[in-house]
Amino acid sequence: MSKNISAVKKNQISLRNKYRNKSYKSAIKTLTKKYMLSLDDVLSVNQNYDYMLQLSAIYKKIDKAVIKGILHKNNGSRKKSILAKALKKFMSQNVSTI
Repeated sequence: MSKNISAVKKNQISLRNKYRNKSYKSAIKTLTKKYMLSLDDVLSVNQNYDYMLQLSAIYKKIDKAVIKGILHKNNGSRKKSILAKALKKFMSQNVSTI
């Protein structure tokens, strides 16, 4: 470990940012998994509004992560695209079964 004060501070900052970034990424993954599982749940068919609210919350979290530099903008766009595609598939299955 360096004894240089600026190196010590830089190390502390990098650790702080690492934990903050990890918490953002973890929250996004958790919300995404819960959303995908709720789409797969057969019991909750008529909750389209709830799905849109969940999707909006995940989009907001992803956008904040992109703005703060935690995720690259293309990575954020890809995550949002996957979520939208899953919702579209779910909606088309519900329309065809009704």
